[in-house]
Amino acid sequence: MSEPSSISSLTSACTGESEAKREQILTGAYNVFAEHGYEGASMSVIAREAGVSKGTLYNYFTNKADLFGAFVEKCCREKLPPALAPVQKEASPKETLTAVARAMVQLITQPESLMLYRMIVSEAPHFPQLATIFWSHGPRIAIETLSNWIREQTQRGTLKTDDPVFAAEQFFSLCQTRIAHRKRFNMPYDNMAEDEEKVIHASVSMFLATYGT
Repeated sequence: MSEPSSISSLTSACTGESEAKREQILTGAYNVFAEHGYEGASMSVIAREAGVSKGTLYNYFTNKADLFGAFVEKCCREKLPPALAPVQKEASPKETLTAVARAMVQLITQPESLMLYRMIVSEAPHFPQLATIFWSHGPRIAIETLSNWIREQTQRGTLKTDDPVFAAEQFFSLCQTRIAHRKRFNMPYDNMAEDEEKVIHASVSMFLATYGT
């Protein structure tokens, strides 16, 4: 009678080990991608950095593009939902947009986000699928989430626009003003905290000046 329970426990343990190994590989991939870029990263080097055999690596990922896609998906899955969570709360448009802007400014200037951006821009001419992978898991989801909220607010009468998707794209562009560009170019920055507040509040003010009721 105990056999089904034992099998279930063994399956759970194996699943847990598989997930841990997968995370171990993705951590190693991050280190290699960050140092060598996409083209310069080899599966052999990634396997060595992750502390696994090349055979084990290929058991989890069929090729480098598959591994990169999983890495991007992991980053976006962990970081995007918290940044977009304010749209799920009952708050005024100004409060919601301010919270989203603050989260997005902080997100796009994190080292991991900057690394991804630089790598995709530099490699896109040779590996266009990288941009597609990143867009699908990151910006597309962010734009869809915010545009759905803007559409709901328009129906409530708190915002006005006949193109919620374009409005969402504009808002995220405003959030990238000044700080994001300088950080992406690895330029020195002295007054980031002060400028961060300026970008956040100016983005919200400009958006509401156009789309507010």
